[in-house]
Amino acid sequence: MPDNRNAHAAALRRGRISHPGYTYLITTVVAGRRPLLADLQTARLLVGEMREACSDGSVESLAWVVMPDHLHWLLTLRQGSLSSLIKQIKARSSRRINQQLGLAGRLWQPGYHDRAARSDDDLRAMARYIVANPVRAGIVETVGDYPLWDAAWL
Repeated sequence: MPDNRNAHAAALRRGRISHPGYTYLITTVVAGRRPLLADLQTARLLVGEMREACSDGSVESLAWVVMPDHLHWLLTLRQGSLSSLIKQIKARSSRRINQQLGLAGRLWQPGYHDRAARSDDDLRAMARYIVANPVRAGIVETVGDYPLWDAAWL
């Protein structure tokens, strides 16, 4: 039976371009959908890498939520390419998380999903949708009960 994961990842990359100054909604998933990010300390290693990308001027973070097995991130790309940014975040967070958990190998599924926001998109509404993900998933009753999210409009 063929391995469709790599074909799916390649299809996600086909035709992908990124432009500095554009806003994107990114989703990336832990390999095997393992809930490795359910642990607060582990998830904060990923958040640290996202913040580093903001500090170095690569992105402006508008909203994000770290779920137990995936990440949603609304960002404005400031420099470089989206694929380089995500590759860097995934590589650095993989090293740190694998080291903390005593694991080896792939942490993230190959590829990621991105959607460029159109000029008429309501970014605040997108941000609210992103940070409400733990409520919709039944993890918490209110957004304030979940520690792994942030939005620029607080």
